[in-house]
Amino acid sequence: MCDYSLEHVASRPAKVGDELVSTRFPMSLTKGFAACDAPDMAVCLLPGTELVFAADVVRDNILDFVFPFKVASRTARFRHLNEDLPDMHHDALEFADGKIVMLTRLRPGQRATVLQLPAEPRIEKPVAAERQASHSAWFLPGGW
Repeated sequence: MCDYSLEHVASRPAKVGDELVSTRFPMSLTKGFAACDAPDMAVCLLPGTELVFAADVVRDNILDFVFPFKVASRTARFRHLNEDLPDMHHDALEFADGKIVMLTRLRPGQRATVLQLPAEPRIEKPVAAERQASHSAWFLPGGW
């Protein structure tokens, strides 16, 4: 839910409507999202969570001071990348234009709102089992 590098930061799960800010957490070498009203608490996103940013998104690059890198889209979906590599950052944003930006590359201070959480997987009974159960009730002795 939160990247491995935020293990020692207080955290909570994201909720629809949360106002978030990209931040560098104290006592950590990484960046992530915090609630605007609780800057020291990481807000953990599930893969598939949709966000909208208040302004153009800027990510860090080597020549930040000369050429800031802006993403053309303000809407993004949270993703996990490289999950098979345990000691890497996994948290990323996939923007509507297809660009993927690692969360650790977001410039601190950018505001976003949680639009939608991913759908919970539904566990459905197999249709055949339901039919079998309803049909067998008709053939029970003394069922009438």
